[in-house]
Amino acid sequence: MKVNKISPLAPAAFPLLPEVKGVRLATVAAGIRYSGCDDLMLAAFDPGTTVAGIFTRSLCSAAPIDWCRYALEHSGGRVRALICNTGNANAFTGAAGYAVTQQTAESVAAALNAKPEEVLVASTGVIAEPLDVNRIRAALPDLVAGLSKPLPQVWEAAAMAIGTTDTFPKGAARTVKDGNIRIAGFAKGSGMIAPDMATMLAFVFTDMALNAETARTFLAAAVKKSFNRITVDSDTSTSDMALLFSTGEALEIEATRSAETTAADEATRKTRQGNNELHADAFKEALDGVTLDLAHQIVRDGEGATKFVAITVGGATNDQAAEIIARAIADSPLVKTALAAEDANWGRIVAAVGKAGQQADRDRLAIWIGDEQCAEAGMVKPGYSEKRATVHLQGSDVEIKVDVGVGSGEATVWTCDLTHAYIDINAGYRS
Repeated sequence: MKVNKISPLAPAAFPLLPEVKGVRLATVAAGIRYSGCDDLMLAAFDPGTTVAGIFTRSLCSAAPIDWCRYALEHSGGRVRALICNTGNANAFTGAAGYAVTQQTAESVAAALNAKPEEVLVASTGVIAEPLDVNRIRAALPDLVAGLSKPLPQVWEAAAMAIGTTDTFPKGAARTVKDGNIRIAGFAKGSGMIAPDMATMLAFVFTDMALNAETARTFLAAAVKKSFNRITVDSDTSTSDMALLFSTGEALEIEATRSAETTAADEATRKTRQGNNELHADAFKEALDGVTLDLAHQIVRDGEGATKFVAITVGGATNDQAAEIIARAIADSPLVKTALAAEDANWGRIVAAVGKAGQQADRDRLAIWIGDEQCAEAGMVKPGYSEKRATVHLQGSDVEIKVDVGVGSGEATVWTCDLTHAYIDINAGYRS
């Protein structure tokens, strides 16, 4: 990860993520773009691990996205490894780029005695530069030899190794069933953050037993409420992916395992299915918590950000309309620069509502900055204090609420302010 000045919104420390049974991790410095830091990460999984993925909708998707879609289709949702490099997105690199991705998968598969389609590949970094597969191949022996159980420091190293302009590693975890079922994940993302999903990679791991179809259902629902509700600069990447890996080796299941007979194996499978049904709601809630935590951290690491901003729109015709309006506000450069200046210029919020293309009643529009109501009935609220609104904007966490007065739809989108540092970071990104 190319380290910039740490975001003022960064958490105090990387969280202590628990071990997820059936997962091993390793990182190395392969010299793909950055020197002096790990830029290649490998995750290896026990046989029987399943995977689900949600990918960018960019029509210029990168070669690793195309490979992962192919692999998921042809592996039946089974996975043995994930390899991820930073510094080079392997995007817009033509047939040669896809060949590099396939060769990477084949090399990892050979090293782990797996099938190529059981190896997922992720890349992030600069677009339109060829990726040298020989650097990855040369690093593989050390990478495989370094595979270890994901202890807290191992999780953190893996999160660090997949970053680009990130200023801090991002991790999150939750547990279910008194800690017997564990979910842990890490992500990267700082700029080009927008729906479907972002310049982001998110890898989440659980020891709960999930088939690929169920895992994708759970992941799609979680992404919709988290990674697809954040924006830094309204740009969508070529390389976005969120993956959910399920090893099925939760502690309570492990106690029932037996390799002695086929009947015992079948009993284990039935136990897993029963546990899934029993804990499905709690698992979904925990997964939602992990993905939302990671999504918020991505926004808090928004390039040049000094404010973490929650924008909630209510009173819309439906939830989808509310999300569209909230995103119009969150993406507005005028709103975002006003937030950076701590300027309570809520007229810019009115303008963003008006351009969103969704129904809104001008004469019932209400706006709040923090607890201070700025507008009601389509005009400034009597007794409104710009001073109190400004005090709220001077904090690092900002809340904006809008009611458009036409229905009961509601949604929240999370964003950050837009500062000159964003220009500085992106103007020199390839240097």
